[in-house]
Amino acid sequence: MSGERERLETTAEHLETLYKINQAINSSLDLNVVMDAVMDKVIEVTRAQRGFLMLRDDDGELRVKVARGLNQEELESPEFQYSTTIVNHVVQSGAPLLTNNAEADPRFKAGKSIIALGLRSILCVPIEVKGDLIGVVYVDNSLRAGVFQQEDMDLLASFAAIAGIALENARLHRITVENARLERELSMAYEIQRSMLPDRVPTLPGYEIAADWHSAREVSGDFYDVFRLDDDRLGVVIADVADKGVGAALFMAIARSLIRGNAISAPSATETIRRTNRLMLMEDSETGMFVTVYYAVFEPGGQVVGVNAGHNRPLLYRRREHRIEWLPKGGRALGWFEDLPLDSCPVQLNPGDVLLFYTDGLTDAENENGEFFGEGRLADALHSAVVADLPAEGILDVLVAAVDDFVGSAALFDDRTLVVVRYVGAN
Repeated sequence: MSGERERLETTAEHLETLYKINQAINSSLDLNVVMDAVMDKVIEVTRAQRGFLMLRDDDGELRVKVARGLNQEELESPEFQYSTTIVNHVVQSGAPLLTNNAEADPRFKAGKSIIALGLRSILCVPIEVKGDLIGVVYVDNSLRAGVFQQEDMDLLASFAAIAGIALENARLHRITVENARLERELSMAYEIQRSMLPDRVPTLPGYEIAADWHSAREVSGDFYDVFRLDDDRLGVVIADVADKGVGAALFMAIARSLIRGNAISAPSATETIRRTNRLMLMEDSETGMFVTVYYAVFEPGGQVVGVNAGHNRPLLYRRREHRIEWLPKGGRALGWFEDLPLDSCPVQLNPGDVLLFYTDGLTDAENENGEFFGEGRLADALHSAVVADLPAEGILDVLVAAVDDFVGSAALFDDRTLVVVRYVGAN
């Protein structure tokens, strides 16, 4: 009868202990605070000499997150050692382990750390969440054998189940907070990048210009620029960094600034691109990124001089003949090669002619069937817009709508940028 009473009293004590533990470790969503609370309670409950909390990192390896001594002080080397044999056994079996004379236990004769550290009583239990082992709680004692009992292992196993939920909640909370921070930073980066694009497209008498920029992610590697070189000339740039994300956005900002800065002082469009390439190689030779560029200088009377540095061929629609022309391919992308073969491409526009500059996000746009929008559909859409005598803004709207209708509900995988220049003739 007395034995049953003792068992019931022990059970009641364990339940009360687990209740207090649950309150303690669920009082915070800070992962570090939760881990500290877990180990403080482990040492308190088991009266262990030392204790370690180990969790899996992103690479799947177990690593010690908290190490505690008998008085709940943090352990440092050389005391910061434990039996890897015991830990590996628990990880592989997924079951709690108790040994009260580790040095004499035949299961662990090969354990070098057990002998080296003089470990006697060891208790180790897995921490699982939804059947997946996320870590272990390990306690030991080298002073004497027989420190831990079966009740201690049962209590610690129950405690580990509670701790697993608390740790997972704290981990998910940390991820949520970190993701929110990243979203805020990316949103800010997007706004900064968006502000680098022309707020108002400058004009030159006889020309209409319209542009559209659409990022596949929070930030983009595509960009366009339109700027005055002097009273009679206008520079137009379209470019595509061969990457995505924040790195591409930073490279885009560098490329934009260098092109615009060199365009003001360089004697020609080709020299602008050559100077930009040289500076990129000097400043960013280790990034591994490159950028394709088409740069064109517009002058009064429909005169245009363009230079292609590995970019998509611009599309020229001759309104009078209702004919499509693709301007020549040429050059290499900026940021990779010192030798940059470039040829200028002079074009004489007639009233009604339209030049379309674009990035490959337009022609490579895919629909739900995996089909590409392609150059043919782009030319057809441009034809329908020009023959309708639409202004540059209207032509732009037709092209964007054509791509959107083709893509449908399919995801956007690449940035998409285009610039439409329509020559209306001298006043």
